[in-house]
Amino acid sequence: MPTLRDIAKAAGVSATTVSNVLRGSKRVRSEVAERVLAVAEQLGYRPNRSARALRTGRTGTLGLIIPDLTNPFFPELAQAIVREARARGFSVSLVDSLEDPDAEEEGIILLEEQRIDGAIWVPVREFRPLPFPVVLVDRLAPDQDGVGSDHEMGGRLQADLAVTLGHRRVALITGPVALESARLRAKGFLDLASSEMEVVWVAEAPFSEELPRKVRRHLAAGGFTLVACGNDLIAIGVLRFLSEIGVAVPEEVSVIGYDDIPLAGVVRPPLTTVRQPLRQIGQEALRLLLRRIEHPQASPVQVRLPVELVLRRSTREGLG
Repeated sequence: MPTLRDIAKAAGVSATTVSNVLRGSKRVRSEVAERVLAVAEQLGYRPNRSARALRTGRTGTLGLIIPDLTNPFFPELAQAIVREARARGFSVSLVDSLEDPDAEEEGIILLEEQRIDGAIWVPVREFRPLPFPVVLVDRLAPDQDGVGSDHEMGGRLQADLAVTLGHRRVALITGPVALESARLRAKGFLDLASSEMEVVWVAEAPFSEELPRKVRRHLAAGGFTLVACGNDLIAIGVLRFLSEIGVAVPEEVSVIGYDDIPLAGVVRPPLTTVRQPLRQIGQEALRLLLRRIEHPQASPVQVRLPVELVLRRSTREGLG
């Protein structure tokens, strides 16, 4: 069984640096941390959980509370977080709260009974204090540790593409506006689009392929050449509905999504979208959670990571 010194020798760093990386107790340069984690995985390093529990009073288990595993974004996010946790020697107990506050509460109680060391949490509704250290992901709250994408930037990227392609009449389907992430995406889009184009209509929809009747009516009425969507599932629903009513994408209407879930690249036409940096989100969430576990009184930190536009064939030049 490889030791910390074995990892240190193979990675060309000190054993102290290896310990800091695996425990997340101190900030280490990202290139060094990635090298250490890669070597640890390659050597098959696994910590002695029983010894660590006796020494530290911790179980080596983290919680991950996800709101909806039917949304492809969240399994990808969970995989990124679990990969980072396992590389640092932690096991992960997963709760799917089903977008249901009662199911979420039951999962939190279960995690407390398991005596987890801390949790990464995407809340169903508002933040509330939990009985263990927590880092929020995507749905952040004031004065709490959290990691999310720069969603306002993402909305601006959608609008900037519409401007660059010469669209003059556009529409926006937001996600649920009760969520800050959905509001920020809409704000970023509208702040730029409203000054450069005519925003024909704005409508709200759940993060789902199943579009509300009001949205379907707007889409069927026409009068726009581009639709920006609050996430890829909404955009895929738009692609399907426009196909059903005989509107060609992108020849008549361009469609932009958000998230870059795996389906975005395989639908027809492949979806232009905004990509969130899931691996970085997982890395930062683990770093902040381990920091919070080691230093319970530390000031809260929030990290917002840049997003990027992914161009595919669901968009083209505007038709005036």
